[in-house]
Amino acid sequence: MNQIATPPSFLRPAFVAAAQKEYEAFGRAHGDLLYLDCLLPDILGVLRGKRMPIGEADKIFDSGMQIPHSLYLMDARGVMTNPLGRGIGDGDPDGTAWPLPGTLTPVWGEGPARAQILMTLRDEHGNTNAGEPRAVLERVLQRFVDLKLHPVCALELEFYLIDLKRAVDGSPQPPLCPRTGEREAAVSVYGIDDLDRYSGFLEALTEAAKLQRIPLSAASKEYAPGQFEANLKHQSDPVAAADHAILLKQIVKAAARANGFEATFMAKPYPDRAGNGLHIHVSVLDESGRNIFDNGTSTGSDALRHAIGGMQTLMPDSMALFAPSINSYRRFQPDMFAPVNRRWAVNNRSAGLRVPAGPGEARRVEHRVAGADANPYLALAAVLAGVHHGLVSRSDPGAPANTSVSREPDTALSFSLGDALKAMQASALLKSYFGEESLTLYGETKRVEAERLSRIISTAEYDWYL
Repeated sequence: MNQIATPPSFLRPAFVAAAQKEYEAFGRAHGDLLYLDCLLPDILGVLRGKRMPIGEADKIFDSGMQIPHSLYLMDARGVMTNPLGRGIGDGDPDGTAWPLPGTLTPVWGEGPARAQILMTLRDEHGNTNAGEPRAVLERVLQRFVDLKLHPVCALELEFYLIDLKRAVDGSPQPPLCPRTGEREAAVSVYGIDDLDRYSGFLEALTEAAKLQRIPLSAASKEYAPGQFEANLKHQSDPVAAADHAILLKQIVKAAARANGFEATFMAKPYPDRAGNGLHIHVSVLDESGRNIFDNGTSTGSDALRHAIGGMQTLMPDSMALFAPSINSYRRFQPDMFAPVNRRWAVNNRSAGLRVPAGPGEARRVEHRVAGADANPYLALAAVLAGVHHGLVSRSDPGAPANTSVSREPDTALSFSLGDALKAMQASALLKSYFGEESLTLYGETKRVEAERLSRIISTAEYDWYL
């Protein structure tokens, strides 16, 4: 697509100057780069954009980068969905993407020497695109500014390493053990020997995280063959926390390829094994930096309970954001560490809203509902909308659970994508945080994707009915 003429200077966002300064210093330190990848995470959290020859990359700081607004509105295959007639229906117009300061890094892994930078897409008036997930999260965060409060967030992602070869029916297989060559079969949760066997992958992941400034914390073996979890350090900027989660997926996949595996964040790749979750940790600080969830007890303050109550209120409306595909709902099964209700508890992983054990200054809520296939920006936005609503309305979460509640499904929650999309689109409360247009674009994109998938006849359908 051709570049349009340079837009009037008043449409060049003020933050671009800082990004340009960073790029100039970066170029002096990295003289071997061949390309700059200009990235925009779409509604699914997939990184899309353009690869610019390094000799032409300066242009994005002066006149931006022209790219279609429909880029955000793709299905899981990267095919246009045309929600509200946007894409095919309106001639697929371009907007102008601008580089974001603080997001420029080298790229680890295969391919030519290159850097990457996150972008934001604006229209001819300088407004953000309603389909931009990062902008949705920023709007929700603005609500905390009015309360003079500041969320602190950390995200954890579960994933599977899988064999490059599929089974005969096309399904994934656990990887072959690097030490023995035999296919992994043991659950072996928290196994240190498992970390040793996959040390090549984990070392590559650590190297990639350091190069790309992703604050990787602990890694652990999870509850199935080939399943792992990677934790990210808490961030005072929730948008940065979501950026890190998006880019963590990128480097996990790159480190897996470098070691002869694939990596998947699919919510439920195996029907009889644990699913992959996205666990979101949130605390809230006041102007003095005090954690308002801490009152010196393990159950936390009234503010913590109000925040939990708000998350409970928003959860039924937000299920389509936490579980964005048909496959996502296979994850919600008893005794599989995927919550099936809105209960809260202290140090109890069966509950959807968990208050972890630990020192009071770190008192927080772990929201355990989202799958690893969720868009981190949108899932975090939904969680924080719940926190804000609970603090403002002083919501009551009820008594904490004292035993396992993994076999107590909540009838208020939707456990199918169709029902979840209906609940989301009917939610006046969620619209007040996300904006009606943003929710409609998301809902229509996911509806079209599900409709397309439903037309495919599976092998099992032929086996059962042919």
